[in-house]
Amino acid sequence: MPGAQVSRARVARRIATAAAYGGGGLGLLGVGLVGLLVTEGRLAIQAIGILEGDPPKADGVYGEAFADTAGEPQPPLVLAVFGDSTGAGLGVLRSRETPGALLAAGLASVAERPVRLVNAARSGGRSADLSGQLEQALPHHPDIAVIMIGANDVTRHSPAQLAVRQLGEAVAALRANGCEVVVGTCPDLGTIKPVRPPLRWVARRLSRQLAAAQTIAVVEAGGRTVSLGSLLGPEFAARPEMFAADRYHPSAQGYATAAMAILPSVCAALGLWPDEEHPAGPVRGETVLPVAMAAAAAAGRAGTEVAAVEAEGATRRWALLRNRLRGGLPGGWAVGTLVTGLPGGPPAAPGGTSASSHAGAGDA
Repeated sequence: MPGAQVSRARVARRIATAAAYGGGGLGLLGVGLVGLLVTEGRLAIQAIGILEGDPPKADGVYGEAFADTAGEPQPPLVLAVFGDSTGAGLGVLRSRETPGALLAAGLASVAERPVRLVNAARSGGRSADLSGQLEQALPHHPDIAVIMIGANDVTRHSPAQLAVRQLGEAVAALRANGCEVVVGTCPDLGTIKPVRPPLRWVARRLSRQLAAAQTIAVVEAGGRTVSLGSLLGPEFAARPEMFAADRYHPSAQGYATAAMAILPSVCAALGLWPDEEHPAGPVRGETVLPVAMAAAAAAGRAGTEVAAVEAEGATRRWALLRNRLRGGLPGGWAVGTLVTGLPGGPPAAPGGTSASSHAGAGDA
């Protein structure tokens, strides 16, 4: 709805401006809602339950079977993942099912060179934790970073302008170190089954507002975003198998869907996606808008990328809104075919080595 997008854009710009200039007083919650939402939140937590254990470790080198053996050996690309439990992969049992492993394997297949995964994301992570995560990963000199953050900022009532500023600072620090950045913005918490009205309605509004404000800050800091929206689209609302046992975190299938939405933007940030060949005419499904309007539109449309317009004389006040193909990778690859144990199974690789084989933590 255009009116809703205009309103969301206005709020997102106000949050982003407060973040940039250190303004205060603009939190995620109105004072009159706090008591009601605290009560509703406790009921939702009881209904959701708690997943036991930590996410599987997935750090290591992926895709050695994809390396181009005809030329000089290339060192692995370094992919760093930051954020919360969604970035860490809480909800799956095997390292190869985590979003970091899925993205590393997919990127290796497109780049035709190995990819080293460094995952600094932690369960419970908020935007305030990103600076510490960067300290852990920057010594590895990442080429590309994926950040998945925001849900805990909403559920723990972090001030929106503070969370957005912390995210923007993290993106700026990564860019200053020569690292490309893709941010999966705050998911739509209104899709979580155990969350009931009125908390569901408020959670949806707050998470979309934060996602839009995150997009403004990220684009203006030199990164690009992908809307995680309703984790990721209507299939999550209709298909319970997309969620883990707690009905809150994604399952292996859910993370594969998320990875497929993010991977094209990861490849494009590194100049590896085929449609980055700068076609002469307009491309269907692409729109250039003021960054706040692009951010508002993307927040309500899962899988949508927002990036600064790359044109002479353009500034980061204008952004390109685009829906990238989620159905497969160049040459017909799909994320599910890259990782053993997911639907489709791994393709055969030279020497009988799985395409997803990596030198890292072992799979359970």
